[in-house]
Amino acid sequence: MLTVGINHVATITNDSDRLQAFYREVFEAEILRDGSEFPDGSGPRLSIIKIGPYAELNVFEIDGNTQADVQTPMFGRGRLDHFALQAESIEAFETIRERLRARGAADDFVTDFGPILSLFFRDPDG
Repeated sequence: MLTVGINHVATITNDSDRLQAFYREVFEAEILRDGSEFPDGSGPRLSIIKIGPYAELNVFEIDGNTQADVQTPMFGRGRLDHFALQAESIEAFETIRERLRARGAADDFVTDFGPILSLFFRDPDG
């Protein structure tokens, strides 16, 4: 294959600060950029949140956008159905799991797919 994975997932929010805090606290994410999308200061606020060695969330906050709160009819999960993160180790998985539970972002249910364990969570935007 010529690719090594997904570079980023883009989403829209009404509160970039809230999402940044959530991903920093739960996943020890790094904020790579936070400001206007374009160098001249125009465009929506863009936060680039590094959530892994080759993975980022590009979070757009657009002034006056009411669509960021609208749930899509497909599964009622918002602007994005889901994305998956891979923990560095089983110990890291358990740390993330506990942090999510402490914030009420996940229940205690883990799906065992054999070589993969899955834990589903909702960030502050759902």
